[in-house]
Order: sequence, then C-alpha cells, then structure tokens
Amino acid sequence: MKVLIPSALRSYTERGEAEASGATLAALLADLDHQYTGIRFRIIDEQDRIRRHIRIFVNGEQARELSQPLAAADEVVIVQALSGG
Repeated sequence: MKVLIPSALRSYTERGEAEASGATLAALLADLDHQYTGIRFRIIDEQDRIRRHIRIFVNGEQARELSQPLAAADEVVIVQALSGG
C-alpha cells in the first residue's frame, strides 16, 4: 500500500512516498523498517507507542493504535507535528 512520508523522514526513503505491506499498522511499520532501516524508531518509541509528535492517518482517519487493521488498498499518511515558539 502507499505510505506518504513526511519531509523529516525522507532522509530514510529519499522520496515522499513508499510502498509497504502489512495486515496491521505494526506490520506495515516493520515492513517499512525492513526496507528503510531505522525509520520505525523515529515513529515508534521504546514503549511500542506512536511518538507524541507523530500522527498516522489511514484513509484520512487518525490511527491511534499499532494494532489497527489495514487493507491492501489503504493509504497511510505519516505526519510529523510542528512545534516551537
């Protein structure tokens, strides 16, 4: 399935879009990490949760759990929240 990659993580993929597969969000991120070593750690923390500055959307709806089921036709968008002051 198509995964849109934020600019902050494009140093791993070298492009704004990647193809990955998985029956769940966790499996999809494992596949991405297999293809682009180290990218998962930038998205998922040591407690196996989505990092607080990352948002993941599946078909336009925010995914909050790594157990979220996915279908082959889904579109996954990874967004890095901006902060500062």
